[in-house]
Amino acid sequence: MRNLTATICLTIAVLLGSAGTGWSTDPVKGYCLAGTKHSHYPISGKCSASYEKGDYATALREWTPLAKLENSSAQYNLGQMYRNAFQYKTAVKWYTLAAQQGDAYAQSNLGFMYDKGNGVYQDDKTAVKWYRLSAEQGIDTAQYNLGVMYRDGYGVLQDYKTAVKWFRLAAEQGNVVAQYNLGVMYKNGQGVLQDDVYAHMWSNIAASSGNKDAIKIRGILAKLMTPDQLAEAQKFARECVRRKNKGC
Repeated sequence: MRNLTATICLTIAVLLGSAGTGWSTDPVKGYCLAGTKHSHYPISGKCSASYEKGDYATALREWTPLAKLENSSAQYNLGQMYRNAFQYKTAVKWYTLAAQQGDAYAQSNLGFMYDKGNGVYQDDKTAVKWYRLSAEQGIDTAQYNLGVMYRDGYGVLQDYKTAVKWFRLAAEQGNVVAQYNLGVMYKNGQGVLQDDVYAHMWSNIAASSGNKDAIKIRGILAKLMTPDQLAEAQKFARECVRRKNKGC
């Protein structure tokens, strides 16, 4: 229902426009409402009150002129808005324009669109291209997704060591799914020497964030390990968390 409402609001905004403006709160760490359905970039240092409260018509009216003037933040925001409304082709249009200007989050999302074939023909190589550009700018989701591409050999030659590299970079930033997958790589000895202690460490860290797959593999590993190994893995996990996942 929410997505249907978003689609309707977008259509109305295109046809009728909307009165008023809605610049609101200050962003936190350069992003507005991060992790919510209304996350977006600030424009001129201000978040959009319209978008935050679901007034998509006004937000569209605010952002579209700026996006047409090559404001990459507005272009990214329009990509988010249209993607949330399942209008994938239009989302890809705006993500592409922002990504071509070097916007790392737009690059990551554009990679995902090519990865899944949303609004474009599915293309693993193009997905890898955009994931890599974003990952090199430090975006953890792109780093994780690039790791998956190398692990599974999609769009690139399969390379477990490179997969581990990208999983680790994402895991160090607190990406829970990357932490779990890094644990799996240690468990299976893919791209790293097989090591149940480090496999348990990373699965334990991911499990502490509630990842169900990590909880499961942690339990499996615990049954295979000696008491000394288990104690060591738990110690490493505590130390790793204390170091904020760096150098583990």
